[in-house]
Amino acid sequence: KGEKSGYSVMTMTIVRPSWERTVEFKSWSLGDDYSLTLITAPAREKGQTFLKRGNEMWSWNPSISRLIKLPPSMMSQGWMGSDYTNDDILRESSVVNDYTHNLEGQEVVDGRDCYRIKLTAKEDADVIWGHQVWWVDKKEYIVLKTELYDEDGYLVRSEKASELKVLDGRLLPTNIELVPAETEGNKTILKISEMKFNISIQESFFSQQNMKNIR
Repeated sequence: KGEKSGYSVMTMTIVRPSWERTVEFKSWSLGDDYSLTLITAPAREKGQTFLKRGNEMWSWNPSISRLIKLPPSMMSQGWMGSDYTNDDILRESSVVNDYTHNLEGQEVVDGRDCYRIKLTAKEDADVIWGHQVWWVDKKEYIVLKTELYDEDGYLVRSEKASELKVLDGRLLPTNIELVPAETEGNKTILKISEMKFNISIQESFFSQQNMKNIR
């Protein structure tokens, strides 16, 4: 996302045993508290938007002209039917504040030397993961692999990042594959085609009115 703000263009492919579908979207962000995402394809979902302001999230569906504030009960649901949840999008910045971090060793991932770091949820943290394990590239400090565990210590899903490319002057993984542990044949693949950092954007851009007008 950049230190201050960012813009990205991504494609998300949702894979299931008997079908798969692709969703394309653009996203703007300001710090950790503001983001606005616009669905650009497929045609029947084009124009749908999602707004995050702090700990709140809304969706706008132009086909029914309806603005919905997502309640806590919807946080665990898959975003756009994918293996990413609404909670993932809302709390993506919490790994620094809500977990304690321990360096557990070093391992090689895809030929790159990585630190293996365990993140354990703090007792008072409002998070759904009991602990996480991250493999962070020693040279570039890029997260190449993660494993997410529930409160009982069972693996829920894993993520793997690959296809490192330079986008707007930064080396980044452009392919992220998320695999749920208990649903065989399911996965979500995120491909990043464009990314810009520290763009000029105001807090007023992230408004409910702009959700309906953004293109």
